[in-house]
Amino acid sequence: MSGKENGTAKQIRGSLLLLLAAFIWGIAFVAQSVGMEYVGPFTFISIRFLLGGIVLLPVVAIGRKRTLPSQTADKKGHNKLLIGGICCGFALLAASSLQQIGISHTTVGKAGFITALYIVFVPLFGIFFRRIPGVRVWIAVLMSALGLYLLCMKGSLQLSIGDTYVFLCAIAFSVHILLVDHFSGRVDPIQLSCLQFLVCGIAAAMPMLFEAPNLTALCEAALPILYAGILSSGVAFTLQVVAQKDTNPTAASLIMSLESVFSVLAGWVLLGQRLSWREGVGCILMFAAMVLAQLPGKRKSNQ
Repeated sequence: MSGKENGTAKQIRGSLLLLLAAFIWGIAFVAQSVGMEYVGPFTFISIRFLLGGIVLLPVVAIGRKRTLPSQTADKKGHNKLLIGGICCGFALLAASSLQQIGISHTTVGKAGFITALYIVFVPLFGIFFRRIPGVRVWIAVLMSALGLYLLCMKGSLQLSIGDTYVFLCAIAFSVHILLVDHFSGRVDPIQLSCLQFLVCGIAAAMPMLFEAPNLTALCEAALPILYAGILSSGVAFTLQVVAQKDTNPTAASLIMSLESVFSVLAGWVLLGQRLSWREGVGCILMFAAMVLAQLPGKRKSNQ
């Protein structure tokens, strides 16, 4: 097999792994919705991310064994990892809390699409880092705003309480993504992910105490929590890290944004939640905006 053919095979494998990750994340919205029927939001979040961190610990250990002594991070590197893990962990806690509360007041499909607006918000927030977005991003913002109106607003210019929480969650996830982008180039990404999961889980355990979870409720919510913790957090992230080594970043973002589509399908098949034609058009507009925001711009000629 030639090098070109081998590279193509890796790209196909990477795309399939990312598609699987998006599928897992899409169904996770159902798990979160069902889990909220038995336990409070912070109970779900705390146990979920502690499980996610524990699942990644063996991956971190294997990675450290394969690292040469000369490549081992120094004290300065460990400090960066600690600061990054804390910052990303608290940003993840804010985003996940808003999403978890919002899901209890809206449908899985709506939550999936509104959450995915981070794909539009991230380049928009680049303004604060002197990265002025192009015309495509501004068009995507307008499309997503129209899609959001059709999806969530009926005869009123006010979002429902659940949609408002999830909208704020999309903003919080945008901040989280920017923080991950900042720190992941400076520390090991899997170690960073593991640490942020543990920080988020431990921090959520404090407000969890006020929810007074009992053993019976935890047992009834066990399956959704295990799915969200092990598959959505631990496994799907590992798939993403492995796949993105051989996948174009733009293509990777587009494939991962399919989680919003899978969330609608999962809500329909597993929970019987259906969208009206108006909500369907809103979803299509928002998904088109996500795709538009991720398309590569024109490269300037060197001539």
